[in-house]
Amino acid sequence: MMQQRKPKVCAAESAAAPGTEQELPVSQAAMARLGWPDAEGAPEHSPVARKKKLQAAKRWSSSVNVVLVAFFMILVFAGGGGVAPSVWFAAAKARLQRGSGGHGSLPYERSAPDKLLGGLLPGGFDEKSCRSRYESSIYRRNPGRQPSPHLIAKLRKHEELQRRCGPNTDAYTRAIQQLRAGKSVVGSPECKYLVSISYRGLGNRILAAASAFLYALLTDRVLLVDPSNDMDSLFCEPFPGTTWLLPRGDGFPLPGYADFSIDTPESYGNLLKNKVLRNDDDVDPSSSQQVPAFAYVHLDHDYGDDDKMFFCADDQRVLSRVPWLVMRTDLYTAPGLFLVESFREELDALFPERDAVFHHLGRYLFHPTNRVWGLVTRYYRAYLSRPGTRLGVQVRAFDAWQANSPHVLQQITSCLWKEKLLPEVLPAAATSSTEEHTTALRAETTVLMTSLRAWYSERIREMYWERGAASGEGVSVHQPSHDEHQQLGTESHEAKAWAEMYLLSLCDALVTSGWSTFGYVAQGLGGMNPWVMYRPLNITEVPDPPCGRDVSMEPCFHSPPVYDCKLKRGADTGKMLPHVRHCEDVSWGLKLVDPQTYKD
Repeated sequence: MMQQRKPKVCAAESAAAPGTEQELPVSQAAMARLGWPDAEGAPEHSPVARKKKLQAAKRWSSSVNVVLVAFFMILVFAGGGGVAPSVWFAAAKARLQRGSGGHGSLPYERSAPDKLLGGLLPGGFDEKSCRSRYESSIYRRNPGRQPSPHLIAKLRKHEELQRRCGPNTDAYTRAIQQLRAGKSVVGSPECKYLVSISYRGLGNRILAAASAFLYALLTDRVLLVDPSNDMDSLFCEPFPGTTWLLPRGDGFPLPGYADFSIDTPESYGNLLKNKVLRNDDDVDPSSSQQVPAFAYVHLDHDYGDDDKMFFCADDQRVLSRVPWLVMRTDLYTAPGLFLVESFREELDALFPERDAVFHHLGRYLFHPTNRVWGLVTRYYRAYLSRPGTRLGVQVRAFDAWQANSPHVLQQITSCLWKEKLLPEVLPAAATSSTEEHTTALRAETTVLMTSLRAWYSERIREMYWERGAASGEGVSVHQPSHDEHQQLGTESHEAKAWAEMYLLSLCDALVTSGWSTFGYVAQGLGGMNPWVMYRPLNITEVPDPPCGRDVSMEPCFHSPPVYDCKLKRGADTGKMLPHVRHCEDVSWGLKLVDPQTYKD
């Protein structure tokens, strides 16, 4: 079995001004629940470990405030030039706020290198056009993993490629003309392109775009994302000085590309099947074998054996000569790319921590637009900025009977209590004492629940309101929205979904529903190994155990290939590499893990 990691809980945040700190009391029960034995054993950035330092800073700040207020009082009563005392008091308050850093509603200020996530993000953007890009670190207690120097260098090089070959450049115009004429470039093309089709739910679209970008990074292709499904209204541009969106309108000469499917004649699987392209060992990749102007890569959940040859090195050599690729997937295919032998050396250099691939790609690519960021920050300040622990719980009902099932509710509470993520509630006949109420004021867990329906959060909120926590701690439960049904293509629904994924990623610990791409995105952005609630198999039985700690924060590749490209026969691809293993929630799926901590 794997070695379980403790949830990462960083310094608690408050509505204090940046650069200031506030003492954040945490009870012994809360410390025990998070795996902290005492103040000495707490993490370096935890509220407990920083308590003495904060108290000293607080005493110094209070002394300075007293001196400044006294100074302004002297000015007032010595003669204020006819100005009313209330004006002087307002001016004094403003000066004190400016002296402490201003922006009193921002919870935590990091230095400029942290704003760039250790060099992961490029500079040069207008910060006002996409506030989330550089403000997100202010709201995160967990600073996340550090990107490798090779990844940083590769990203800067790829950004230059996007600017040189992207839309509105001469190179792009020439490439479009060749595609329209149905011509393939003899030899190495000037610029190569990958068009990623956006469809299905938002979680699927995010994972698909991240997978496409990783492939583009490995093959030096310009990534162009299909702009449909509100991709431009949900996400800021990730590349400085250019766009990652395929231009709208009639300019793109493949007007039906969004409807490509497994039956499209130009799919790579069909090109192989019909002998238009060959991946035989005796075919020289540098030969004059005619390649089409474009090929469609079908990596959807329903793809066939010929399509899955995409994950073989010989087939990648063939595809490398095709100037335009159009890719459809609703999967996180990154684990499959690690199976491609010709990619392994580069992937190892880019991601020495194999369990942080989406963590880095997601934080690089996906920045909420200002509209969505407003949803995130307003909710955060209203409900999540208080002292204490933040616990995210994501509930996904895949079947109609799960919409308001007492058995699913029992699974949720059993998971939270068994793993000591929340204190159990008092028995129905018990009453809490005054001492317990006093403790509740000193320590609190804020629960952020996300679901299409409010039934589960309402039941859990009622439990703690009507009966209270057995430990005496305070528990508050919040749910931003409950639209009842998934509404694909509805902009307001998609904006709320994206905001809720992001809010979940700001929590200290996370519980997710197995199989859910919504949860995958949140855990990757937040850098957390979640507790995964196993998918119920029927109406009456609660899974036993109800949940388990995931082996990594990486998303699961739900429909991987089962083929050994070298031996040319079927194989268990979850046993070929130490860092590509089967998922906890989807037993046949693949996910990237840290081989140092993953144990069979």
